[in-house]
Amino acid sequence: MCGIVGYVGFRNATPLIIDGLQRLEYRGYDSAGIAIIQDDAIRLSRDVGKLGNLRARLERQPLAGCIGIGHTRWATHGVPAEHNAHPHISMDGEFVVVHNGIVENYLELREELSAEGVVFQSETDTEVIVHLVAHFAHDGAHGDVTEATRMAVQQLRGAHAIGIMSSRQPDRLVAVRTGNAGGVALGIGDGESFVASDIPAILEQTRQMVFLESRQMATVFADHHVVQTLDGESLSPQIHQIAWDPVSAAKGEFKHFMQKEIFDQARSLTDSIRGRIDFEREEVLLPELNLTAEQAHSLQRLVTVACGTSYYSGLVGKFYIEHMARLNVEVDYGSEYRYRDPIIDANTAVLAITQSGETVDTLAAMEEARDKHATLWSIVNAIGSQAMRVADGYITMNAGPEIGVASTKAFTSSIADQYLLALRLGQLRGTLGSEQRRQYVRDLERLPDLVGRTLETFDAVDQLASYFYQYSNFLFLGRGINYPIALEGALKLKEISYIHAEGYPAGEMKHGPIALIDEQMPVLAIALRDAVYDKMISQIEQAKARGGIVIALATEGDTLMATKADHVLYVPETPPLLSPIIAVIPLQMLAYAIAVRRGADVDQPRNLAKSVTVE
Repeated sequence: MCGIVGYVGFRNATPLIIDGLQRLEYRGYDSAGIAIIQDDAIRLSRDVGKLGNLRARLERQPLAGCIGIGHTRWATHGVPAEHNAHPHISMDGEFVVVHNGIVENYLELREELSAEGVVFQSETDTEVIVHLVAHFAHDGAHGDVTEATRMAVQQLRGAHAIGIMSSRQPDRLVAVRTGNAGGVALGIGDGESFVASDIPAILEQTRQMVFLESRQMATVFADHHVVQTLDGESLSPQIHQIAWDPVSAAKGEFKHFMQKEIFDQARSLTDSIRGRIDFEREEVLLPELNLTAEQAHSLQRLVTVACGTSYYSGLVGKFYIEHMARLNVEVDYGSEYRYRDPIIDANTAVLAITQSGETVDTLAAMEEARDKHATLWSIVNAIGSQAMRVADGYITMNAGPEIGVASTKAFTSSIADQYLLALRLGQLRGTLGSEQRRQYVRDLERLPDLVGRTLETFDAVDQLASYFYQYSNFLFLGRGINYPIALEGALKLKEISYIHAEGYPAGEMKHGPIALIDEQMPVLAIALRDAVYDKMISQIEQAKARGGIVIALATEGDTLMATKADHVLYVPETPPLLSPIIAVIPLQMLAYAIAVRRGADVDQPRNLAKSVTVE
């Protein structure tokens, strides 16, 4: 895993591919490589570690040609090593492959190919693909790379995104998608074409793109492409015009992408709200959701499926939808959902939340829901992603490209989107009075300004980080609608600083975690002035009685909190339902500031990837 970039055209492919791979670095990887057809032969260059290592190698030993493919790998089979890095080449040197996914039957295929005399050069599952393509090219496909690839893919179990190139036919690339192992986008230029696993890789080169669905393949030439099903049926896929601005992915004045994306949130939330609320009529408009009043009334239950940060977003959304729409909501981990034979029917809506739109566990949960005839919705950030395309309706986060692996602006945008969804459902189901609805709309209108004011506390947060960056354990506590924010705050800290941190509903502290509290375990309590404020004061006092160091997140003007906690971070007074968005921002900033002080790789934490496309 994780990034694929290909090019065929009139320019030198090498710098274009390397630039595309660099734009996919946010997905996480342990090695990188490139294959170019040069002087009628496939030439490889691969290296372990960051893309800079591959760049240095290419400076020493340049590759130049008008067609090529490249890859950044996140290991699933075989340790990070040059011989395990993609691309992988066939024994005859005529075919080369890059691949995202897992070949579930690779051991069986490897044994069969070994028995035929194939000598493997890696421990990867991917290498069986290129040897299968070579096998079929020599035996039945008459050397045609498209047909040989089609025959090879039929032998594979699992979900895959594959790029193939052959020196026999040096005017084309072949791309394949089966299942939900990640996206495959075809970029259409002027006399040149691109292939990529994600839009940002090629967005600077072209805005016109075609997206392959599962069990589709494309033969990509410089001036055209041919798309077919794996069964050979010709297709005429839609060409999408992508509107993202590549400049928005630049760090600009910020030291890290994560820092930039934290500070992007006033804008990203404005973009999430813009065009979706009629502020004059004070109504929510979500046309892409494709939801009628009749359908809204027929719903008896909503199930949110998501993973990681998106799961915590769904827990916040549960409060919104149950409160505003009076619709029962369950929140499930996408990775576990399909393994318990969930009860779903036509009166159930399943909402998938996924920044990338390509998270394999969430897509599998969506497939389970589709098979059981549920209404299928998605909240996604990546335009044109699988989760967006397979849903009956969708809401785009409009956060723009999120490069940092640890999600920040996509998290808050997805919460805002669920607030909009709850309002829309409440309108259609008649569960919100007109004055109530107006107030919720007015509250949302204030949100970007409240976020901007919260971001102004960065210096105070940074100062706090200087006191706590050497601690090894943290406990985050919250109640009510902010207990998911305690979970998210702990996740952010552990993701990027590698500090052990746990998030809990504050009422659960005395049911076990209180045994851990001492002077070596700071407790961060989300104690805003809301309906559970007095309960949180009690939790703080209990922690202090055990010798705990308490950091409180409090509402501006709360003088009592300064007498209860050791350290206080203040945020603007916020409407209770929107407080999770405000509360999470200082926790994002604290995790960032602590990680920087600890010398961690903030944008690309170890062992993590932005788009998780394997189970």
